[in-house]
Amino acid sequence: MSEQPGPWDDYLAAAQRLDAVRRAASAAAGEQVATVQAAQQELAAVRARLAPQRSRLVQDLGVPEAQLLPQPAEQALAAQAVAGGPAAILAALRQARATADTADASMLHQTRVAPLRPWARNLLVYGPFAAAVLIVQIVLYLVAPSGSLPTYALLCGLSLPLLAYALGWLTIGFVYGGGPQKVDRTPIVGAVTCLTPVLLTCMGVGLLAFIR
Repeated sequence: MSEQPGPWDDYLAAAQRLDAVRRAASAAAGEQVATVQAAQQELAAVRARLAPQRSRLVQDLGVPEAQLLPQPAEQALAAQAVAGGPAAILAALRQARATADTADASMLHQTRVAPLRPWARNLLVYGPFAAAVLIVQIVLYLVAPSGSLPTYALLCGLSLPLLAYALGWLTIGFVYGGGPQKVDRTPIVGAVTCLTPVLLTCMGVGLLAFIR
């Protein structure tokens, strides 16, 4: 006949069950500690990534500080995301770091494709009008009688640069204006660009006269 389990056997079974529970609790606590430490590291990394982004948005791009503060709806979503304990907090922080990486990539792309400076942008407008003035002056000189320039050619030589400057001024305002800030038309760049055909024409006429 098999022996019936006695009190000692019951005690051993209970001790084994308690030891298993203790081991499981210790392992869970160890995992939780590791998760908390990982979450703390992620939090430090996210803060380090957000600090320069915040500085650039405020100082370089002029974004108001109030727009960078989380709104009540965003705070509620964040609280819901971290309600599951350390593991949920770690996942939320990793997602935040991924979002910061995406924002950095977007800022880098915007820096690479930064818009032209006002003088360079306006030069693309004044330049074609100045080139048209130069072409008209060359045509007038070619069709004029040899050795002299008619009065209308001289008048066109003086008035066309002013017309080109005015057209460039209006075009810049039409294309780039309409925003909250006043458009910079860089008048000095426009004046120099539109007067350049006159100088080139005078130099060419003088050179031809000297050669003849």
